[in-house]
Amino acid sequence: MLLLIYVAMGSLRLGLLTLSNLPFSLAGGFAAAFLSGGMVSVGSMIGFITLFGITVRNSIMLISHYRHLVERERQTWDIATVIRGADERLPSILMTALVTALAMLPIAIGSDSPGREIMGPMAAIIVGGLVSSTVLNLLVLPAVLWRWGSF
Repeated sequence: MLLLIYVAMGSLRLGLLTLSNLPFSLAGGFAAAFLSGGMVSVGSMIGFITLFGITVRNSIMLISHYRHLVERERQTWDIATVIRGADERLPSILMTALVTALAMLPIAIGSDSPGREIMGPMAAIIVGGLVSSTVLNLLVLPAVLWRWGSF
């Protein structure tokens, strides 16, 4: 995964910073697993894989927009650019997370129904992880990028 992100970003540092968002999703995923019964199953593992894909996509979207602002629009890499980039990517990141969470919410709520032994834990992990990763992606990742990122 790191190799593909490195090829897409062209920088190992930005690739590692992209992956730094994964613990944000893990926190919400583990909290959701604990609140929904604490079981880790095949379904919850599938949920984590899906969640990691969405989380990395949101990170790439934010970092590539910062790169666009600095390289194409000739913005200086300062706190104003960090805030502007996060503000401009806020609607697209929120819509990605909101649409996915709303699609998974009915499955997560009715996870104790027969036949939903795999889908229920998967949906709970995805919903919980999306909440934490979206909030932290828009609040913490820009600060991390401002401190250690360079464009």
